[in-house]
Amino acid sequence: MADSPKLDPIAEAHRQWVAHGWGEVADGMAAVTSLMRAQQIMLARVEDVLKPLGLTFSRYELLMLLTFTRSGALPMNKASARLQVHPTSVTNAVDRLSAAGLVVRVPHPSDGRATLVEITEAGRELAQQATERLNTEVFARPGLSPRRVSTLVSALTELRRDAGDLDG
Repeated sequence: MADSPKLDPIAEAHRQWVAHGWGEVADGMAAVTSLMRAQQIMLARVEDVLKPLGLTFSRYELLMLLTFTRSGALPMNKASARLQVHPTSVTNAVDRLSAAGLVVRVPHPSDGRATLVEITEAGRELAQQATERLNTEVFARPGLSPRRVSTLVSALTELRRDAGDLDG
């Protein structure tokens, strides 16, 4: 017997929302649920690439942020702001990256209260290796045509702007 088509649980939830009298918000429910499921799918793809390298996506993001700076270092609070995460999350990532020899904490040269996080050469090399793998295995094939990717990025930018995530 041939496999039956796979049921789309989000489409079924949408149908149920309409059937239960919530039709005016059914599309919104389907959009939010689809975004959350898509995030799970993409995160799993990214983790499949990064896990063998001993990285999580948040640690990878921090390494890349540091590689993009002129000096390879940033104050911890600035890293938190640029990554749009709580300072505790940056501290935890720095702890793990530091233990692996990928970053070091150094005193801020002009602010005795601040600490800089600085990428090491090993951190740069691992970030480069991870980026090459992500570019090839994930970013080059996001699962949509280039035109649809552009449309998706525009729509998500609009969503983020409306939520106050962006200026302007």
